[in-house]
Amino acid sequence: MFAADFDYELPEAAVAQAAIEPRDAARLLVTSSLEDRTFRDLPGLLVPEDLLVVNRTRVRPARLRGHKTPSGGAIELLLSKRIDADRWEALIRPARRIRAGQELRFGDIKGHVLTDPDRGVVTVALEAGKTDVDDALGVDGEVPLPPYFRGSLATPDRYQTMFAKAVGSAAAPTAGLHFTPSLAEDLRERGIGIAEVDLEVGLDTFRPMEAGPIADHRMHRERFSVPAATVEAIDRTRHSEGRVIAVGTTVVRSLETAAGVSGLTAGEAESGLFITPGYRLRVVDAVITNFHAPRTTLLVMIAALLGPRWREVYAHAIDGGYRFLSFGDAMFIDEPVNAR
Repeated sequence: MFAADFDYELPEAAVAQAAIEPRDAARLLVTSSLEDRTFRDLPGLLVPEDLLVVNRTRVRPARLRGHKTPSGGAIELLLSKRIDADRWEALIRPARRIRAGQELRFGDIKGHVLTDPDRGVVTVALEAGKTDVDDALGVDGEVPLPPYFRGSLATPDRYQTMFAKAVGSAAAPTAGLHFTPSLAEDLRERGIGIAEVDLEVGLDTFRPMEAGPIADHRMHRERFSVPAATVEAIDRTRHSEGRVIAVGTTVVRSLETAAGVSGLTAGEAESGLFITPGYRLRVVDAVITNFHAPRTTLLVMIAALLGPRWREVYAHAIDGGYRFLSFGDAMFIDEPVNAR
């Protein structure tokens, strides 16, 4: 399989440029029947004992705008991952004259570039005096919106899910953006559970694959954790014959990586899992997700879940005026072809 096998024509007009309100007014495509619904219909599409698993990560204000010192030239950092207390992986712009040793300044945050850029990515040491950098980002940083989104938001929290708790991601787990407290209460009243995982969404998630075999693609690694309470909830769901429904591709990667070869276990690790056609799901029975960009690893996962029908599903969505990407509509993959 090649990257070109996962290409399709995405009209510019189909890319959502506004966050729909209320959140659960987004459209929802049921893939098995190509039935057009709205997201607030979700409780009626599930049954008691089903379990939704959401990603509770919170997007950090990871975009820093500042200058090089001593030259004063403008510079921008987009933090993708915290490596340790001092070091971060970041996308730097402009990168062409940046070399290891360059000093940077972003308000109260000082930076020191540790590596030459590799495809625009550097390792940088950041410090903010006696304040932790994550706290300083709340003052000097901005929440990074997707580069294809040219609209505006009433508040930066519109790019956070209602489940967001632990700060750590460079982008939102967008399938969770459609949930509202009233919808969550409706789900609970119907006996449908909600459990949580953490996966720190990195920037590579959205990057198109380079031309050539997908087997040659270097998959990014993202930190995740699966709490013991979530493992217990999944075990109860199995015993009651309910479905484990992943809300987003990040949850799929977390649960499937944590399953390993000996069954699902709680804990923290990194996932470099690339789900491609032929992969057999071990934990997940169904998936709720947005519509993804061409030639991305996210779309490859969708092709693994839907099989060759992914093109029919995407064509239906485009013809039907569904809104694509982060602030777009969603689909409910209720019958993955590769489920257990």
